Amino acid sequence: MNHAPDHRDDAARRRGVVRTVWVVGAIALAIYVGFILSGVLQA
Repeated sequence: MNHAPDHRDDAARRRGVVRTVWVVGAIALAIYVGFILSGVLQA
Protein backbone atom coordinates (compact mmCIF):
# COMPACT_ATOMS: atom_id res chain seq x y z
CA MET A 1 0.00 0.00 0.00
CA ASN A 2 3.05 2.26 -0.12
CA HIS A 3 2.97 4.75 -2.94
CA ALA A 4 6.02 5.88 -4.87
CA PRO A 5 7.90 8.62 -3.01
CA ASP A 6 7.41 12.12 -4.38
CA HIS A 7 10.83 13.61 -5.09
CA ARG A 8 9.54 17.15 -4.59
CA ASP A 9 8.41 16.32 -1.06
CA ASP A 10 11.80 14.76 -0.35
CA ALA A 11 13.60 17.85 -1.63
CA ALA A 12 11.42 20.17 0.42
CA ARG A 13 11.94 18.07 3.53
CA ARG A 14 15.70 18.02 2.93
CA ARG A 15 15.78 21.81 2.54
CA GLY A 16 13.84 22.16 5.78
CA VAL A 17 16.23 19.87 7.62
CA VAL A 18 19.28 21.68 6.25
CA ARG A 19 17.83 25.05 7.29
CA THR A 20 17.09 23.71 10.77
CA VAL A 21 20.65 22.39 11.11
CA TRP A 22 22.07 25.79 10.10
CA VAL A 23 19.82 27.61 12.61
CA VAL A 24 20.71 25.25 15.46
CA GLY A 25 24.40 25.47 14.56
CA ALA A 26 24.28 29.27 14.51
CA ILE A 27 22.60 29.35 17.93
CA ALA A 28 25.17 26.93 19.35
CA LEU A 29 28.01 29.02 17.91
CA ALA A 30 26.53 32.21 19.36
CA ILE A 31 26.31 30.61 22.83
CA TYR A 32 29.89 29.31 22.53
CA VAL A 33 31.23 32.71 21.50
CA GLY A 34 29.20 34.34 24.26
CA PHE A 35 30.79 32.13 26.89
CA ILE A 36 34.27 32.79 25.56
CA LEU A 37 33.69 36.55 25.45
CA SER A 38 32.22 36.59 28.96
CA GLY A 39 35.31 34.76 30.23
CA VAL A 40 37.68 37.11 28.41
CA LEU A 41 35.87 40.27 29.51
CA GLN A 42 35.78 39.18 33.17
CA ALA A 43 39.48 38.31 33.22
